[in-house]
Order: sequence, then C-alpha cells, then structure tokens
Amino acid sequence: MNILSYLQRIGRALMVPVATLPAAAILVGIGYWIDPTGWGTDNALAALLITSGNAILDNMGMLFAIGIAYGMSKDKDGAAALAGLIGFIVVMKLCSPAAVAMIKGIPLEEVPKAFGKINNQFVGILVGTFSAELYNRYSNVELPQALSFFSGRRLVPILNSFLMIIVSFILMFVWPIVYDWLVAFGESITNLGSVGAGLYAFFNRLLIPIGLHHALNSVFWFDVAGINDIPNFLGGQKSIEAGTAVMGITGRYQAGFFPIMMFGLPGAALAIYHCARPENRAKVAGIMMAGAFAAFFTGVTEPLEFSFMFVAPVLYVLHAILTGISVYIAAAMHWIAGFGFSAGFVDMLLSSRNPLAVHWYMLIPQGLVFFCLYYVVFRFTIRKFNLMTPGRELSTSGDEVAMVKKGRTVSNIEEEARQYIAAVGGTDNLTSIDACISRLRLSVKDSGLVNNQLVKHLGASGVIRLNKQSAQVIVGPRAELIADAMRNLLAKGFIAASTEILPSESQTLGKKSNPPAGRPILTLMAPMSGELVDLEDVPDEAFSRKIVGEGIAIKPTSDTVFAPIDGMVVKIFDTNHAFCIAADNGVEVIVHIGIDTVALNGKGFERLIEEGVKVKAGDAILRLDLDYLNANAGSLISPVVISNIDDYKGINIISKNNVTANKEILFQVI
Repeated sequence: MNILSYLQRIGRALMVPVATLPAAAILVGIGYWIDPTGWGTDNALAALLITSGNAILDNMGMLFAIGIAYGMSKDKDGAAALAGLIGFIVVMKLCSPAAVAMIKGIPLEEVPKAFGKINNQFVGILVGTFSAELYNRYSNVELPQALSFFSGRRLVPILNSFLMIIVSFILMFVWPIVYDWLVAFGESITNLGSVGAGLYAFFNRLLIPIGLHHALNSVFWFDVAGINDIPNFLGGQKSIEAGTAVMGITGRYQAGFFPIMMFGLPGAALAIYHCARPENRAKVAGIMMAGAFAAFFTGVTEPLEFSFMFVAPVLYVLHAILTGISVYIAAAMHWIAGFGFSAGFVDMLLSSRNPLAVHWYMLIPQGLVFFCLYYVVFRFTIRKFNLMTPGRELSTSGDEVAMVKKGRTVSNIEEEARQYIAAVGGTDNLTSIDACISRLRLSVKDSGLVNNQLVKHLGASGVIRLNKQSAQVIVGPRAELIADAMRNLLAKGFIAASTEILPSESQTLGKKSNPPAGRPILTLMAPMSGELVDLEDVPDEAFSRKIVGEGIAIKPTSDTVFAPIDGMVVKIFDTNHAFCIAADNGVEVIVHIGIDTVALNGKGFERLIEEGVKVKAGDAILRLDLDYLNANAGSLISPVVISNIDDYKGINIISKNNVTANKEILFQVI
C-alpha cells in the first residue's frame, strides 16, 4: 500500500474524534466571551464552559489514539479502541517528566522540556496506528486451552501494552531531538521580519497534523527566544510603557491568522460542500457548517483541517501556503490584532480595544478576499485532481445509503434488509445469512418460499436456488452491508414473510446479442494474465446467466491482480477473493477470483490495497498463491463483469484468446 493511501485511511479514521471538536470550541469560545479578562476566574458559568471545552481540547492526543485505532480496525470493534486507549495511557505515563527522571536516573529539573509536551496529536496518531495494526493482525489468534480466556480480541490490549513500552523507550531518545530541532528552527527565522512571520505561519500549519506546532508556537508566541508575542500583546499599555511591545510589530505573529480562521477555512468548507456528491451533501453540510462556525467564532480550525488534510494532502499544503501569505501581508501592512485563545471572532472583538491593535479592521476585508481565494482554489483543485474530500467518496456504509430501487424507494439499509428478509420467506424460513462480494448466501428451510419477483423489485438482479435449503440473491457490491443489517434485524425479533404479489416480468438470460454501436465510455485492461473464458462457461450460475453482470472471465496464469480501470476501490471482501472498483462515470467493475473461493477464508490471497482508495489502471490489488489456489479452489476461472450493465448499452469484447495483464484491452463498455 502506498503512503498516500495509508494517510487517507488515517484521515477517514480521524473523522469520528474530529467531529467532537466543534462542540469543545464553541463551549470555550462562549466562556471567553462571558469572561474575556479573567478566563473563568471572575464568572462561574464561564469557568464551567471553558473547563468543559478544554477537557476535550486538552486531550486531542488521546482522542486521536482511540479514534484511529477504532477507525482503522478491520471490523470497527471496541476492543481496538480499548487497545488505543491503553496504549496512549502507557506512553503518557512512561514518557512523563517524573517517569523519565526515574528511568534515566536524573534529577527532575534536568528532564528535557520536550516531555512536558508529550501529550500531543503526533503521539496519538502513532499509538492509534500501531494499535489498529496490532488488532488487525492478532485479534483472531487462538491461545492454548489454559489461556483461552485471553484469546482473540482480549489479547490485543495486552500485547499493545507491551508494544507501547518499546515505543516509549524509543520516544525517550527521539522526542527531545525533534522538539529541540523545532525550537532551533523557529529561533533561526525570527530575524526575517514579515517574511519570517509568513514562514512561521506556513510551518505552523504544516505541523498541525502531528501536533508539533506547539513547539514552534512556543518560540514565537511565548518567551522562549525573547519574542513573547501573545503576553506582550495582551499586556497592552503596560507592555508599551515597559518597552516590551512596539506598535505595529507586536502581534504580527498572530494577526494574519484571523483572515484564515474566520474567512479562509469557511470558504474551503463551502467548496468541499459544493464538490460533494448530491446524495452526500446533507451529511457533509452538517460537518462543514459546524466546522466553519467553530473556525469563525472561536478560531478552532481542527474540525475543518482534519477533514481534508489526510484524504487530500495537496489541499493542506495549499492551505499552509495561503496561511503564510496571509500572515506575511498582515505583518507587512501592520494590520495587527491578537488573541488569548485563537484567531476567531471573539478574540478579534476583544483585541479591538487593545491599544496595540493597529488597523485591525483591515483584517476583515483581507479575510473576505481570502474567503473567495480559498473557495476558488479548493474547488478548482478538488475537481481538477478528483480529490476525495468528504462527500466525494461513494457511499459504502449502511447508514449513508439512500438508494432508489426499481419501482420502490428504500430510505435506509435497515428498511432494505427488512424487506429482503420478508421477500425470502421471513425469519421462519431463514436459518443463516452470509455474503459474498455481490450476493447474499442464504440457508433456508425452503428455497421455494423465496419470492423471486419481489426480490428483483427491491433491486436485486436475480435469485439462484442451489437446492431446497440454499439460495443466493444477487444484490451487487452492497451484499455484505445488507447481510449485516439482516443479521442485526433477525437478532431483534420476528419478521413475517411478505404476501405481496407482483406482476410477472420477463427475464432475459444469456449473452446480449450485438449491442448497439456506440462510443466506448470505459475501456477495461486485462487485470491478470491468462486464458479467456466466455462468461456462459463459468461454473457458477450467477455469472453464467449474467445475473451478476456482463463481461468475460480469465483463468489466471500470473500471480498479481491489477486494477482494470481508474476509479475507487469501493469494496474488497474480507477473504480477499473479490473486489469492486467504481469508475468516476459510475461504471462498477467486479473482479471475482475463482468460484466459491470465499470458502478458503482468505488463504491464497494477499491484499495489496485497502477499500476507499483511488487507483489507476495497472495498480496492484491482490497477490495470488497460484499453487495453493489451483490445489484447493473448485475453479480458478475468474469473472470480470460490469455489475450495473443495465445502465449502459452493453459491452464490446476486444480480446479473443489469451491476455497479458495491463497490456491488452479486455472489453469496452458502450
């Protein structure tokens, strides 16, 4: 897996903890509004609000550890989150100044200052990532009978506590070096005036993702290198009289952030909303509006920044550049305002009464310009490079689905699953539910009770009755989601069989004859080398009857399976035997390695990429152990089909005999 894909996984995992930050920012902002000078010491309500908000903001590292461990785990299980929490607690304790002094055998006052800043996002991301990888690898381990209680998921937090001892030991030597380097770097650019202010702001934003910006901030905002910008500005007239503040200079490391926090990032939020898919905009609007309000009102920007910094790093670099430009402009023009908390509306209003605030009102028109600039730059970049900002990904989770099926509207995954249960004979007829990448695999008491017409009316492509006790319903790449929802409903109670009778409809089977001529809308390259096999000859009724879709099959001779098109990997089955890629124009391609290979439980397959990743034709997706698969799979004939072929005219098969991966066109969709 490439580094960008891995960062995108981290970015998606962060959305859960990041969603808590706007509430914290609003609580703190209102508290400072109520008590702008005492910060809670002069007002009990302000103290309550500020303390409540800071309880979240001060523990972002822990939130990230838990959120990433949970979000990157293979089955989103709470045991992964618990492992992340335990790992973070261990690191915080072992790397605390007191513990470092004891372990190294040195006086407490000689412990590097860096360990006073160990509670940060960088450590949270590090711990969360290790915890998730540990969970994904060892959550299914079976221990000997005497230790069986600690098998599986219970084993992961135990292993993680030992792993974090090693991580803490490494941090004891690495973290002070990183921290000291950042401080030294900050000190080196303090003599560059307005340019230095812009450079500082640029690196300030670049370091936000890993939480190391605090080390850099300490150089410019506080008395590490003699600048002490925030306290000197807040001192106002006293600082001027004491000679520690200069009109038009003090505050230059703060002022240029106001146009970014209050205007620029809300403009970016609007661009992200407008670039989202129509079906996802309602969800995106909530996230973006909350983040934009928090940024404008309080100056807390993490909810917005973390929504795109990992899934679209190029946008974050542009954001850092624009921030540097804004701070440079404000410093060069001597438009000065300062803050006690962050560069939001509350602090701008409060600082306007400070005698050191010079032409502070000019930051507002500057902000309006940056609002437009952010909107244009973000919208152009997102669309030009097809960046997967929030809402541009295809819906892959059940609670995000709102699909219109043939003849019937299904508003959510639970209702859709309920209707499928009713259509296959209700809970009385179902004995077990499983899923492959495109089909529900059902064990039933009587497959004759499955209502074929009603199932198709719900949007399924068809039904295969293997015998009296087994049936398969072809529903496409969402099969696993529907199966999970069906199992959850069965656990809740009884669902009756449907008595609805629908008019009969003809079912066209077999190969489409001579599809109408037309301009190809998508060309598929051969995803693997091997011998071509007509779809009708595939030893599986769902594929041979074209119920899953239209296409062709390959009997592979190479051990790597590649993406046949550019698009997003919307599904890779847990057993790694099949995957689905959605092209930007909506065409859905399923590559299914072998027949009934789901029964191998992942043996013989190695996943090289994860779900939700954008790929190019020719990117490696799977690696196969051909010797094992040939010996254990019922058949290695591998269909490559268009699952939503009904939305298009048909296909033109280009290759005729054997094919070579990535070098020959397999077929075209027209």
